[in-house]
Parts: sequence; C-alpha cells; structure tokens
Amino acid sequence: MNFKKLLTIAAAFTSLTASAQLMQKKETYTRADTLRGLLTPLRTCYDINYYHLDVKFDIDKKYISGSNLFKFTATQNFTKLQFDLYANLKVDKVEYKGKEVPFTREFNAVFVTFPKAIAKGAKEEFTVYYSGNPTVAKRAPWDGGVVFTTDSLGKPWVATACQGAGASIWWPTKDHQSDEVDSMLVSISVPAGLKDVSNGRLRKTTTLPDGYTRFDWFVANPINNYDIAANIGDYTHFDDSYMGEKGKLTLDYWVLPYHLELAKTHFERDVKRMLKSMEYWFGAYPWYEDGYKLVETPHLGMEHQSAVAYGNKYRNGYLGRDLSGTGRGLNWDFIIIHESGHEWFGNNITSKDLADMWIHESFTNYSESLFIEHNYGKEAGLEYLKGTRKNIQNDEPIIGPYNVNKEGSGDMYYKGGNMLGTIRATIGNDEKWRQILRGLNSTFYHQTVTTQQVEDYMSKQAGLNLKPIFDQYLRHTKLPELDLKFENGKVYAKWTADVKGFNMPVKMRKKDGQFYLVKLNTEWAPVGLPGLTKDNLEVDTLEFCINVKTE
Repeated sequence: MNFKKLLTIAAAFTSLTASAQLMQKKETYTRADTLRGLLTPLRTCYDINYYHLDVKFDIDKKYISGSNLFKFTATQNFTKLQFDLYANLKVDKVEYKGKEVPFTREFNAVFVTFPKAIAKGAKEEFTVYYSGNPTVAKRAPWDGGVVFTTDSLGKPWVATACQGAGASIWWPTKDHQSDEVDSMLVSISVPAGLKDVSNGRLRKTTTLPDGYTRFDWFVANPINNYDIAANIGDYTHFDDSYMGEKGKLTLDYWVLPYHLELAKTHFERDVKRMLKSMEYWFGAYPWYEDGYKLVETPHLGMEHQSAVAYGNKYRNGYLGRDLSGTGRGLNWDFIIIHESGHEWFGNNITSKDLADMWIHESFTNYSESLFIEHNYGKEAGLEYLKGTRKNIQNDEPIIGPYNVNKEGSGDMYYKGGNMLGTIRATIGNDEKWRQILRGLNSTFYHQTVTTQQVEDYMSKQAGLNLKPIFDQYLRHTKLPELDLKFENGKVYAKWTADVKGFNMPVKMRKKDGQFYLVKLNTEWAPVGLPGLTKDNLEVDTLEFCINVKTE
C-alpha cells in the first residue's frame, strides 16, 4: 500500500497486507472499476456454494492453465451472470451441463448466458476453462499477481498474493468480498520435485504422467477468494499442536529446508503465545477444521486463511525494525502476529465492500498492542499503540468510496487502531471491552459485514452511542481536538471536531492523581475537578488519540 505522503517506515508497514492497487489515491472511477466493485443483479443473482479450482503451473513459461467449477444457488430467476477474470488471461470455454455456452467479456468481467432461465432456488453449476500468462507481481505483496522467483539454492519458488487486485488476477471467480464460498477444493499441479501448499488440509497428492504432481487441498470453511493461495517450492514440513478454546488445533509449518532448524525455534516462540493472546481477546481461532499453517514465502506476508504467508526472514519486529519507535515491537515477529491476527479480523469477519477495509486493518493493527499487553502488561501495550501515532497521515477518510473496489486512507492501520484504543478508554471497563471484541467474532462468525453492523453492535454492547467517535475517526481526516482555557481560576474545555455535537468523554486529572472521565461536547464548559491549574492539569493522551490545545 502506498500513501500520498508517507514516512518510509510507514510505507513498509502499511503495504504488507495488500497490493499496489491499494492505497493509491484515485479521484475518478471508470466502468471497469464499477464492474469490479458494484453488486449488480448479474452478481447478486447467484450465491457461491463451492469451487473446485484446478490449475497447472508451467513455471518456466510463467504460464497457467486449468479450470474452476462454480457450484451456486440461484437467488432469483436469471439467464445471465457475471464472473471475473483479468483480461490478460484467456477464457478457453465455459461449460454448462456438458455443453459450451456463450460468453462475452468487458474489461475483467465475463458474462455467461445460459440456454434457458435458471429458477430461483435452483442449485446449478458451470465450469470455466482458462489459460495464459498471469500478471507477474514485481514487488509482492505491494503489487498483486504471481511471484516467480528462486530460492537461494536456485530452485523455483512461486507464490500468489492478490488482495485488492483480486483473486481474478490469477483464477476465474466471483470477485467480490461480499460472497464467500462455503467450501473449496484447491488442486495445484507443479513440476516434479516441488510441492504446493495451499489453504485448508492436504487431501491427496497425485503423481501425474506428464511429470507433474498435483496437490489437492480442501477448505472446509467459508473463505474469501483473495485468501486462496498457491505457494510452490522445495518445501519441507514440520508440525505441532496447540490446546486451545476448541480443543486440539493442528499447527503445520512449511519452510525451505535450509531454514528448518531456525524455523522450529522461531515459530515455537511466537505462534503459541500469539494464539493464546488472540483467543483471549477475540475468541476461539476460527478455523480449527482447517488448521493453522505458516508458509514461508518469497514476499513479506499475507493473511491467507489457514495458510498464513510468512516472509519476515525469522527476525523480530518488522524486518528487524520497531514500527512504534518505543522498542516494544522488537520482542516478537511482526508478520506472525499481525498476519495471524487477520484470521479473526479480515478472514473470520470480512468487509462486504473494500471501502470498509478498516474492519480488517484497524482491528488487526490493534491486535498487536493487545498481544503486547497480554505478554508484557497493559502499560507496554498502550505505549506501543501510542508510538504508532507518529505514522498517522490525516490525509483522507479511513472509509473509502463504495462500489468501485477502493479502500480509504492507509490511516486505517495506525489511526484506526488508536481509535479502538480510544473507544476502550471511553467505555472504561476492560472486561466489557474484551467481551465486545469476542462478541464481534462470535456474532459475525464466518460472515461478511458492513461498517454499520460493526458500529451498531459495539454501541449496543457498550451501552453508549459511539457513532460520533466512529464518524470523526473514520469519515473525517482530522483527529478531535481538546481545547482548554483557564479563566478566573477555573479550567474550561470543549471539543473542536468535524462531527456536529461531538461529545466523547476524556480522562483528566490533577498531576499524579487519579484520572476521571470528564464528559464534554463542542461548547465550553467548566471541568469539575477541584484544584486544577494550568500547571497541574493532565490529559490522558496515552489512552486517548486526540490533539490537545491550550489557549
């Protein structure tokens, strides 16, 4: 992800979970953007139930060929539907009931016409056969596509990464986040001597007569199509298990052979304490049926469901750096914690529209400070979270434009995470806050959601109207400003904000005393704490991400 104006360190971090199509400033939108981002009747007419993706990788030619079976339920009567495949890949044919059916293409959208109307409620299927040279990612995961490279021994190493760009950059699919397939079989054929690691569990390995080997991976849970991954290389495997909230969770690690001993030590240290922390805050790991995997990749990392991509080179921090500048980020591997956090926010709970991508990134950014808190104490977690504020840009709203496959500002990371910390401080009850986080994951378990659903749920469970806070942080660019003035021995305070009637409480105290939650709005009002002066007044800017101005 690239920001309009960006610190170098912020650029590194915010780009790690997406492609170059993300975080690019864009003011005009095209027909192609609408075809990609809008839920038209040609997309809502069918609900995806099952895919069988069967793809062969010719690595030398950087060429792929294969098919995808679409099984669906009709949500209305229709004769025509849309699926998606990037225009540089050829649709060889579309088969329905054993016969080819006509199709047309417009940009990256493909429109299939059936010989007669498919009735609402019918369960039908069709298969798309395709081939071509997929987009080659030049700097994944910053840009979407397929990585074709070699490991340090010169052996082929291939990976896919396509968030934002969309799964249709390498396979035919209904490419919209709102419709997650219920289950999926991923069959990847690779040259002999190599292995493929994809999502879910390995069902079968088949030696093919043409010198290829096919790996069949089955995903038993709903999955978003950008999470589907092919990781091809000279992998070796080791495993472990974790006794979690739902019992025994299998842990599988696929790494390059010369990193085996290093990986055993490094992964053992962070994975289990990550799971312990995330399950404490967010509830049970959402994919016990599919297991948890870390897969070493030639790119930095991605939250591929049940097959998390790992490329942090076995270092603490983010490529050896602490993104908060506090030192708190150097005791753990950033990619393991952050990308695994997406198993809850991003994979378990997925935004219907890319405009609401903050649901993925704000909560997962916040999960880093919760991990620190769980392992090193609340103060440490708060210090880390506050330290990340230096990367806030306040450039554009966090929520992006809807229906054009476009996210909002990269502030969804640091500013969004700090917004959540601010809401926690506003609620003022840590256990209630934990139950809200866990409740989100149980209430919206394996679902796609909107911002409104998340906001409404959190307000209801908090017993507070959080809408003004969400509006200011998500829909406007500026942080709320706390204005203070001192007159006739009294302290007065008010908020300056874009949101009319902004009324977030904030903690204040007399120096070294106890913090009190003070209710304020956009009108000047006396602060009812005795003994306050200009010299001893302290505002809690550790927990509250705000600006403070003294007149």
